[in-house]
Amino acid sequence: MSALPQILLYVHEEDAEIEADRLRDFVERALPLCYPAIGAGDAPLAELKGVEISLVNDAEIARIHDEFMGDPTPTDVITFQHGEILVSVETARREGLTHGNSVERETLLYILHGLLHLNGHTDADESDREVMHREQNAILNQIHPLHGA
Repeated sequence: MSALPQILLYVHEEDAEIEADRLRDFVERALPLCYPAIGAGDAPLAELKGVEISLVNDAEIARIHDEFMGDPTPTDVITFQHGEILVSVETARREGLTHGNSVERETLLYILHGLLHLNGHTDADESDREVMHREQNAILNQIHPLHGA
């Protein structure tokens, strides 16, 4: 494994309710924990020089979802294999309420999901999805416990 990629975090959502430096710290703590969790697909994470994470709104992620995947609906996270992860903060806010998570914790969960995609994980079928969710939740609970972080 080469050096850890640099984390570039961009907050494009005005009403993000997220402290960017704190989120970047969590992501930097999570990154080394993602490496041992290698999936069966393409895993460029170990070779990337940087991972660009952009926090956007539902309208922007829906536009990109449509442009690259032909689906005009908003989604939680989109990962590109060249090291770009887009996260909808609006979806994180909405889904976080459903799951009992803060916007920060739900956003971090989506970023971990993207990092695991970059490490070869897929969620195309139920068994792969279960493995991926187990990995992302284990990492999330290590770096951002429900109580005390």
